[in-house]
Amino acid sequence: MQINETTKGHIVILLTNIIFGINTPFAKDALNVVGPNILSTFRFAGCAVLFWLASFVFKTPKTTKKDIFLLCVASLFGIVFNLFAFILGLSNTTPTNASIIVSMTPIFTMIMAAIFLKEPLTFKKIIGVVCGLSGALILILTKSVTSGVIVKNNSLGIALCLISGISYALYLTLFRDLIRRNHPINIMKWMFLASTIVVLPITWSDISSFDYSILTTKTCLEMCYVVLMATFLNYLFIPIAQTRLRPTTLSMYNYIQPVVTTIISIIILMDVLTIYKIIAAILIFSGVYIVTTSKSRKQAVDIQKASSTLKKLTK
Repeated sequence: MQINETTKGHIVILLTNIIFGINTPFAKDALNVVGPNILSTFRFAGCAVLFWLASFVFKTPKTTKKDIFLLCVASLFGIVFNLFAFILGLSNTTPTNASIIVSMTPIFTMIMAAIFLKEPLTFKKIIGVVCGLSGALILILTKSVTSGVIVKNNSLGIALCLISGISYALYLTLFRDLIRRNHPINIMKWMFLASTIVVLPITWSDISSFDYSILTTKTCLEMCYVVLMATFLNYLFIPIAQTRLRPTTLSMYNYIQPVVTTIISIIILMDVLTIYKIIAAILIFSGVYIVTTSKSRKQAVDIQKASSTLKKLTK
């Protein structure tokens, strides 16, 4: 049976979000052994090697020297502050809390677009932002009840996950044209290489002094999943879905991540679902839905003009 391009897009983005959802509890479990510095460095360096190998296998257009420099700068927002802050945040809070906060990315992106791209804000979008931030505030102010998982500082963990989401939103907004004009493999190979170079001086002490003999097969498999599935494979999947589906449709699939994360975390006794988390999730999901489905003033005016013109032509 022939699968059309739109259906392919839905399948790919569904798989992507399921993989991301599974990744959070896996990464959390690995963090209890290796720590955030080691996991982040292996993630960056591992993906740098994989994307460079992929660039030799697949023919991709050449990247200009100017764009290579810009990609190195973009890596600070798209990878270092984004992924590194997320791993640090995850080490201080629960998988469910981290995944719920990550789902706020569309809200952060809308705010950054309004600040830097001067995209107009509507009352509906402002309501969405307030809902989302209210949910985040509930997670920050309430204590995390967990079972069999280390939670060092929940408020710090949530704050770092917020920084991760804001950083990625800045990357999508400030480097939008750069992303559009370069091949995904070229983007990732330069960004992960630059990120590895940036974090190595910070994490080298931990990497060189770590006792690798304590690594179990389980931890090694979890680290491989973070590198191969949740980063390398998913960063190849996302552009495939982006070319086949509307941004609003893509953002709706973000809700799958925290659901998958929560189910797995509860099953393996890594987290406990509380009424506060449910309320926070409802507020954040509602906020994201409102933001991603509302049209800007310009879009509304354009639709009204088009409708008016169509009526005149059909009279």
